[in-house]
Amino acid sequence: MEGGETAALLGSSGVDTKVLHSFQTSFVQVQSLLDQNRVLINEINQNHESKVPGDLSRNVGLIRELNNNIRRVVDLYADLSSLFAAPDDAPSEGGSVGTVRPPPAAGHKRIRSTGLD
Repeated sequence: MEGGETAALLGSSGVDTKVLHSFQTSFVQVQSLLDQNRVLINEINQNHESKVPGDLSRNVGLIRELNNNIRRVVDLYADLSSLFAAPDDAPSEGGSVGTVRPPPAAGHKRIRSTGLD
């Protein structure tokens, strides 16, 4: 679905333009990170196949960068899901699962364990 189609679909349902902007911005960031990851994975594979000690050593940093990008993608998707979560995370009378929440306040840091720390 293209950005304009998303805007038309969500805009027609009365979704706040700030939420829509946050949604679109997050997906642009996710796509950029996934594109970077593709490049990193290709370079990691080339270095691994070359078996040159310097290239293999460089992979340590590349893999760290890849892991950090993956964490950022997970965080972006978590933020996106919070935009569309129900207020009490359960449907109730007068509410629905698709209820839109405003984005987290600026400076708000979510604390979560990734199991990778």
